[in-house]
Parts: sequence; structure tokens; C-alpha cells
Amino acid sequence: MRVFLIAGEPSGDKLGAALMAGLKQLRPDVTFDGVGGPLMQAEGLVSRFPMDELSVMGLAEILPKYRALKARIREMAEAVLDTQPDMLLTIDSPDFCLRVARLVKAASDIRTVHYVAPTVWAWRPGRAAKMARHIDHVLALFPFEPPYMQAAGMDCDFVGHPVVAEPVASADDAAALGQAGTVVLVLPGSRRSEVSRLIDRFAVAVTKIGAVVPDVSFVIPTTVNVHDLVQERVAGWQVPVTVLDPDTTEKSAWFKRADVALAASGTVSLELAAHGTPMVIAYDMAWLSRLIISRMLRVDTVTLVNLVSETRSVPEFIGKNCDADLIADAVLAVLKDPDAQKAAMALTMERLGLGGEPPGLRAARAVLERAQQAPVEDDQPQRQ
Repeated sequence: MRVFLIAGEPSGDKLGAALMAGLKQLRPDVTFDGVGGPLMQAEGLVSRFPMDELSVMGLAEILPKYRALKARIREMAEAVLDTQPDMLLTIDSPDFCLRVARLVKAASDIRTVHYVAPTVWAWRPGRAAKMARHIDHVLALFPFEPPYMQAAGMDCDFVGHPVVAEPVASADDAAALGQAGTVVLVLPGSRRSEVSRLIDRFAVAVTKIGAVVPDVSFVIPTTVNVHDLVQERVAGWQVPVTVLDPDTTEKSAWFKRADVALAASGTVSLELAAHGTPMVIAYDMAWLSRLIISRMLRVDTVTLVNLVSETRSVPEFIGKNCDADLIADAVLAVLKDPDAQKAAMALTMERLGLGGEPPGLRAARAVLERAQQAPVEDDQPQRQ
């Protein structure tokens, strides 16, 4: 069995690696080709080019790299068509991946699977119908997503969110850190553009918090690509701050130890929920991206804990509301009532599959079962 995979983000690399491990467990004869990061490469993928080339987010951010990305789309489609795998399995990064799938489907009957349903419930609902023209099967991370995909004509399976398979620190692990007082976790994003846009506002917010809360310290986990930038930007902070090394083994313990987190919007809210850490979410984009996307939004919250739990327990400050004073006030309010988010976080983890089969194995099983059910079209002409 031959599978061609494409992932364009670190989160997609993690999903792809778990799926590959699941496929190898269920189909030991499977081989892989395509593009992925270090985790997918550790599972046996030789990436055709560095995945980082595809890690671009936001309309304004994509424009300078548009020509290079378009060339990579054509290159990947030709690679799939030349190698004729049993399936093309694309992971997230829809602006890139779905364009590859469209070119492949237009020239072949190769089965196409997309991992991570597009957020049609949040904005641009017409994407589902367009996607159905060249995607056969969707693997969804959230339990409310399959009906949207199925209504557009695609097979879709909820396979669980990878956060439920991540290790979670214990209270003893948190206590072993030896950190007294109030701990505020600060998470300004995993992309340099996010950090650059948010860090100054977060700086103002933490200064206000530090002036109100006695014996408070701030801890910032980082990723490799933003570590130096974060260190540079927090050098002048007038509050006790620790920037964690990207390779630290104590990240999970700090998530557990923190009394509250101030975080950029994204899947980190689910990591915090897994550790039972209450949070405040903030995010902003380039002005053009903000203008366009804000007019398209169909939901009143973008925080995943709020969406999955069907509550509005987590305060969020998005776009024009991403104001340092508002953010600081919200963090202080959470510190006064830290249990207000507890039920929503627990419900979120339950609905995402906590305690069930690992999502990677579940996804692999869904891929294989759907592929076996797919009709065999022997009369289709093969590409030469």
C-alpha cells in the first residue's frame, strides 16, 4: 500500500506522524511519499522539500510567497500523478493541500483524503461544496463537523483530537517545579508573525497584572522557531519572567502548575483544557486579514473550548478587541474565580475522545475502512 502525504504545519506534522504510525500498525506493508516535518520523517517519510516552505498563515502573509507556493502546488500534483499512489492524504493547510487535490482529481481517479475538516461552521461555508468536487473522505477533529461534510457529499469520520493522546503532567510534577506564588502562563503564538503582533500587547497586560497581584511570576513556553524572538522581546519586561527552552521536558508541568494562562487563539486552548488550566484567549491579524475574515465569521467565538463545550466560559479578545487593558482585567477576573471554566474544560476533553482509542490509530482505521468500501472503477482510463 502506497500513501502520498502532504502536511504544511507543525500541527499537521504531528497529526500525520500519528496517522502513519496507525497505518503501519494496521497495514505493515504501507510505504509513504510526500512532504512532512520531523515527526513524519521519523515515521518513515522522506520529505520532498522542507515543510517550512508551506507554513504560511493569513491572507496578507501569503501574498509575498504566492508565486513560490503556486509552483509547489503544481510540483506536488505532478508527483502524485507520476507515482500513482493508492491515495493522496493531505493534512490541514487547505489553501495549499486542496489545490493539489483538485489538480490530482482532475487528471486521475486517485482516492483523496483530507485530514482536518475546514472550519465551514465558522466562515466560508461554501468551501465544503467546492471541496467535495475533489475530496472523497474527510477526517474530522471535532464531533460537530461530520454533518457539514456529509451534507456536501463527502464521507466524513470524527476520529478524535490529538490532544487527548498527549501526556498530561500530574500535580506532583507541578509541585516539583518548586515555584511559589501565582504563576501566569503566557503563550503569544507559535509563528513569528503572531508573536510580533501580540507580544507588545501582552507586555502591557502582564505589567498591569504584576502591579495588582503580589508574588506573581510569568512563564513563557516557546517553540524553536520563535524562541529567539520571544527572548529578545521580553528582555525589557519589568516583571519576573522565565522563557522556557523549546527542548524543555517541563513544559507540561508548567501547564499544570499555572494558575491562569494568557494565550493566542489556537489549539493551545485544548492543551490548557487537558491540564485543567483556566485561560484568557487573545488574537489579532494583519489589518487586511482582520478586515476580510471579520466580515465572514459565522460564530461569536473562535475559542475551541467554547465551541466544543457549547459554552462561552473562556473570555476572548479578538481583532479590534485585542486590547491590553481588557486582557489584563480578564486575567485578573479569572484569578479570582479559577473554577468557572472547570466544567467546560472537562466536557471538552470528553467530547474530543479522552479515554478512547488513540486518534492516530482511529484515523488510520477510518482511512482503511472507507478505502475498502470505495467502488472499484476498472473502466477508468489510467494516466500514462
